[in-house]
Amino acid sequence: MEKEFEFLAVLEIIKEHRNNAYRKINEELVKMYYEIGGYLSEKVRSESRGSKTIDKLVTAIKMQFPNLKGFNRPGLYRMMQFYDAYRDNLIVSPLVTQLSWTNNLLILQGAKTIEEREFYIRLCIKNNYSKRELNRQIQSNYYERYLLSNGNALESLEPLVGEEDCPNTKLLDIYSLEFLDLPNNYKEKDLKSAIMSNLKDFILEIGKDFSFVGQEYRIQVGGRDFYIDLLFYNRAYSCLVAFELKIGEFEPEYLSKMNFYLEALDRQERKEGENPSVGIILCSSKNETVVEYAQARSNSPTAISTYETKLIDKKLLQQKLVEYQKTFEQK
Repeated sequence: MEKEFEFLAVLEIIKEHRNNAYRKINEELVKMYYEIGGYLSEKVRSESRGSKTIDKLVTAIKMQFPNLKGFNRPGLYRMMQFYDAYRDNLIVSPLVTQLSWTNNLLILQGAKTIEEREFYIRLCIKNNYSKRELNRQIQSNYYERYLLSNGNALESLEPLVGEEDCPNTKLLDIYSLEFLDLPNNYKEKDLKSAIMSNLKDFILEIGKDFSFVGQEYRIQVGGRDFYIDLLFYNRAYSCLVAFELKIGEFEPEYLSKMNFYLEALDRQERKEGENPSVGIILCSSKNETVVEYAQARSNSPTAISTYETKLIDKKLLQQKLVEYQKTFEQK
């Protein structure tokens, strides 16, 4: 064990350069697919019998590299689609080499507009998503839910330097908790228990900068004990984040209770150099007018969000986006 510790620096050097080598190989691989896609795109566009070109190329590759995988007819068409999707975008094109080919294909197939694709590319780069994690974000329509969350850009959560347009700089208005697999009639304790049993997926949904601190976190005020449903620490913003979970509609008194918790956290738990604590009240539904009235005279750093226990229909979210944009344009 002492020998291992003695050479820890060398082991870290090996690990770092192995990772660098893998990233370089992946970058070259994606560049190769992009260049092949570009060749095919130009060739097919200039020839009336473009499909024959692809068939001939498949045969040629099989003869020269018989053990090479991914260069069948569907694979070459995907390379061509990949090139066509990004060839005219000078901002996005360089970014795709930072993703694995598998994740690039997930975004290519799951996102339909260049804006949505750029969003997921940046989100994936920032959070270093695995295939499963990226696929989950796409399937849960994270892009649409993020765009609908302008109202939850808390003043205490300023975007990081150079990341004004980067995902995860604000709290979501709608959280998707479909992974909890809750029954139709569940109680608040069931919701808490399900989140604790699926904590990794919950952190993926709220953001990878969140670190779990505790459940039913006890604070003591005036000799009395009070309990915060879930307490996290956000590393990016250096602050504690308290979650209160409600199975019903938002009520105004929830906000005053959260303010009480945040004041206690700031006085008792907040460390030197940390930012003021932030609250998130998660309800199954909310009346926007009630929320507006509740927050009108409050400077509370608290977001009032809703959650869904089933995947939200993409078309419904897109319709809400259109309505939101119309409302914004009228102001």
